[in-house]
Amino acid sequence: MEGTIATTMLILLPPSEGKTAPRRGAPLDLATLSHPALTETRERVLDALVELSSGDLAAAARVLEVGATQTDLVEANRGLREAPTARAERIYTGVLYDHLDAGSLTAAAKRRASSRLAVVSSVFGLVRPGDRIPAYRLSGQTTLPGLGPVAAAWRPVLGEAVAAQVGRGLVVDLRSSVYAGFWRPGKDAGDVDPRTRVATVRVLHEQGGVRKVVSHFNKATKGRIVRALLEDGADPGTPAALADALRDLGWLVEVGEPTATGTRLDVVVTEL
Repeated sequence: MEGTIATTMLILLPPSEGKTAPRRGAPLDLATLSHPALTETRERVLDALVELSSGDLAAAARVLEVGATQTDLVEANRGLREAPTARAERIYTGVLYDHLDAGSLTAAAKRRASSRLAVVSSVFGLVRPGDRIPAYRLSGQTTLPGLGPVAAAWRPVLGEAVAAQVGRGLVVDLRSSVYAGFWRPGKDAGDVDPRTRVATVRVLHEQGGVRKVVSHFNKATKGRIVRALLEDGADPGTPAALADALRDLGWLVEVGEPTATGTRLDVVVTEL
């Protein structure tokens, strides 16, 4: 329930660029989404996005960084308020979500996902798996006419939403760099102490003694990590406890020093 102080970890996920547009479903109703404190900002972002997309198609495509063959995505934005919706876990697609495979989780893992997962969205701020939303096109690095940078619109309010959902638990921050700008632990609103209650995860691919970040391995491994944590039921309360839980699940994990943005865990993989 909204307002309940949680004691479990909260896993923050980035949205996917690709989304599955539902063919049927009730239209968007912001009043039904979790975190009603975000409704005002959701309205502002939606208004700016719909207005932009309803104007000159080519100009809107440039702002939204949509290619000449994908202007249908801009046109779809025009009707976001009336478009069919589906559960957010069915809207987001891509490598991370393919490996999470939320639809095949056990019943217990699905219950954990409903309270422990949240997607950071450029349109809706923070959405839980069961929130019903439409497919949309809006990158987190976009500047919308009449609104400004999307990240700046969310920064004053998103931290309080995160703090409300996680309560006294641990934030496991799996956001990409673009969406990390929506809420900066320790700098923006919210009372989550990054030195003790925020863990970030970096996936390193090791081959021939050389380690490097590879996008595919990073996204796929993060999806597998989330799935494993949900199925296992582990509920670590500190970055060190999270590292131990991941080791128990078979990963090689190295823990960095606490910083002003959180404690980084390096997960080292040699194959997918």
